[in-house]
Amino acid sequence: SALPLLLTVFEFLKIFSFVTPLAPNITPAITQTLILEKTGLCSQITFGRYVRQGRKLGLDPKLFIQDLQFNEVPVRVYQPKATSDGPRRGILFFHGGGWVFGSLGKILPEGTSDSVVVSVQYRLAPEHKYPAAYEDCLNATQHFLQHLEHYGVDPARVIVCGDSAGGNLAAAVSQTLAGRSDFPKLRAQILIYPGLQALDFNLPSYQQNRGVPLLFRERAAFFALLYLNGDALHMQEVLEGSHIPPDLRLKYRKWVSPDNIPEEFKVRGVKPLGPTDFIAEVYETVKRFCEPNLCPLLAEDSVVHQLPESFILTCEYDVLRDDGLLYKKRLEDNGVRVTWYHLEDGFHGIISLYDYCGFSFPSGKRGLDKQFFEWTSWFVPVV
Repeated sequence: SALPLLLTVFEFLKIFSFVTPLAPNITPAITQTLILEKTGLCSQITFGRYVRQGRKLGLDPKLFIQDLQFNEVPVRVYQPKATSDGPRRGILFFHGGGWVFGSLGKILPEGTSDSVVVSVQYRLAPEHKYPAAYEDCLNATQHFLQHLEHYGVDPARVIVCGDSAGGNLAAAVSQTLAGRSDFPKLRAQILIYPGLQALDFNLPSYQQNRGVPLLFRERAAFFALLYLNGDALHMQEVLEGSHIPPDLRLKYRKWVSPDNIPEEFKVRGVKPLGPTDFIAEVYETVKRFCEPNLCPLLAEDSVVHQLPESFILTCEYDVLRDDGLLYKKRLEDNGVRVTWYHLEDGFHGIISLYDYCGFSFPSGKRGLDKQFFEWTSWFVPVV
């Protein structure tokens, strides 16, 4: 299992109040960020963005790579140089990073070389609050859909894809475009351990994996608040569930509830929690958590049933596992075809770390090779 190795690594990193992507020279990085934070020269977020820039992409002789603007949103477009017998598949990729981290430098998975891939650099929190990231992803997607012929893309084979916060954005964009007749219909959405709600941070997966890296329970709430408000005020109240009025909690219980989680996922360290006192002042600051563009799990059935075929990847040791399980149920209940792949030894972020800086997590590559790319390869042109 990958988990014991990961926990050993993070025993070393526990003095760090945010998690780096296991970058090279990690000891100097930790020392530097602590010094910079204490001296006020640099925030954790700023330094975190620096160390999370990831491996630099070298020149790929098989690809044309261009940095462009789609509706004033920075994008990086990857186009195969090889000739094709017909229009190609198109993939819009929204990176993860808690709406706070991430860039166009994030490595794209192997296996996309026969597709036209558009990686979107949406604006980041806390400088740019919700709905900035969502609007950037939507605007870039709409631009691409309006210019598919220019990029040699089949209008019937356009996919939106994202991991973590990027999965949230992919789900929100899919919902917004569902039922629209003025754009080509999306062929599919690929959601890799997505975060889809901020009503309940005490679902079974949040209890079980509260201290499991790469995403701790407190950090999940922290990032959601940074995206919403640009600060993490009232984080403790949000974690406890005091931010949602009883009537709304009752309304959304049909979609956000431990009752909808299969029993096999509740056997490890879960306890029922009693109701918490509602705090109206907190709700006033976070009430936009109830908007589907921020929390796609809360979309009405009339929207969900129009969504395209979906692939959802979840990991057992991930606080966001149950978000994916709950959305899978919502999609299936509304007649949407879902392919679900669960990494029983996986943790949040494993897809990006399957072979990174000397650490090897083969289950991450398995999640890509055996499911993600096999699944998308089925989307052949209609003849």
